[in-house]
Amino acid sequence: MKFPALLAFLVATCLPLSAASLDTNQLERITGLKGTFNAAEGVFKVTAPRNDVKIAVDGWNMPPFMGLTTWAAFVEGKKAEAMVMGDLVLFPDEVNPVMSVLFINGIGVTALHNHFFFDEPKVFFLHIDAEGTFEQLATGVKLAMAKTREIRAANPTPGKLFGNGFAPATNSITGKALEELLGVKGQAKDGMFKVVIGRPAKMSCGCDVNKEMGVNTWAAFAGTDDNALVDGDFAATESELQTVLQTLRAEGINIVAIHHHMIGETPRYLFLHYWGKGRAASLAGSLKRALDAQKAVK
Repeated sequence: MKFPALLAFLVATCLPLSAASLDTNQLERITGLKGTFNAAEGVFKVTAPRNDVKIAVDGWNMPPFMGLTTWAAFVEGKKAEAMVMGDLVLFPDEVNPVMSVLFINGIGVTALHNHFFFDEPKVFFLHIDAEGTFEQLATGVKLAMAKTREIRAANPTPGKLFGNGFAPATNSITGKALEELLGVKGQAKDGMFKVVIGRPAKMSCGCDVNKEMGVNTWAAFAGTDDNALVDGDFAATESELQTVLQTLRAEGINIVAIHHHMIGETPRYLFLHYWGKGRAASLAGSLKRALDAQKAVK
């Protein structure tokens, strides 16, 4: 084999992935975002700085370069054509609409949290991960970005409430009705009501932990039976997470955080915090459907 041909063969076989086979032009065209190709890792990354809203952190107007840039990275997959990972910079009123768009387009969500203190307006970071075709994944990223633009076009200033405000004069939740719907005994206090469902785990020390050590799913209701608020936390294994998230979003329940509470436990648990408003019975029904869907995960 002559040297030029040998060189071409070595380049083709040693690089993880070429820009040509990745079709970076297609990814840029579909997402509408400019990107860069890392030949050593075979990764094409597109970015979108959040420069549509001024963000101050610790009293300083922060440029997007300092950590306020949405990104999505694409690589050739093993089980599917492609894999995408990324981090979306979102304001609170964008998080749940964007999450729903991602789910509809087959993109999973793996974390939701803050990166800063004293940020104004508040900024959150939604981490994504999915496998599929390059076209499907790029389209999902495109539609998620389009949803943020749609929200900001309608309201340039990020919202500060989930719809209408919630301020009942007193709390008067009928706990027995919620117990019957959820199939769990609860605790009442000052007209509010809470249920807690433990989940077993073993810590790295070999200690068995459960409900009272914080490994639990819980729901707390306030307001009235006809105008209620529910907040709480789902303890979900990694295999259950997407099912619970998607069920809650389909039920109109807002997700406000996704993170871990422990390290070294078996099985591995992630915790997703949620917030919903509506009739108490309807909210309890939504949670029951999420619990049932979680139990059905193999």
